[in-house]
Amino acid sequence: MSPEIAEIYGNRVRIRACGLCWQDNSLLLVKHRMGADEFWAPPGGGVEYGEHLEDTVRREFLEETGLEVTIDKFLFGCEFIKQPLHAIELFFEVRIVGGVLKDGYDPELQLIEKAQFLSQDEILAKRSESLHGIINRFQNLTSLRQLTGFYRI
Repeated sequence: MSPEIAEIYGNRVRIRACGLCWQDNSLLLVKHRMGADEFWAPPGGGVEYGEHLEDTVRREFLEETGLEVTIDKFLFGCEFIKQPLHAIELFFEVRIVGGVLKDGYDPELQLIEKAQFLSQDEILAKRSESLHGIINRFQNLTSLRQLTGFYRI
């Protein structure tokens, strides 16, 4: 982990709102570049003080993917703890209502390299350590799509 990530996000609990966006049988993921490593995750990010969760999801999708989305429903939550990071992530199912898919930006660290819909085969071809923990819990996208509850990742 880079010192910048640890400094900005470390040693505190961070609440994140994220969205799962499906197109046919593909899931929209964002590729973050972290030095020589890459990390693929659903679009999402930190909730700002006074911001509603749904507004966070819409803002993050626009920043990271260029897409305007509407929130269909709450899906599940998860908790990630790996020192110095601690995140509570709340996932929503979203649907595209506007915009054009593009490689977005991260206003804090400029880590985003690509936004792309990936099929199950394309996701499974990636190294597990380069995928968000919730994706690694399942062998297929159908299981992820049906997920409810709360998980530790």
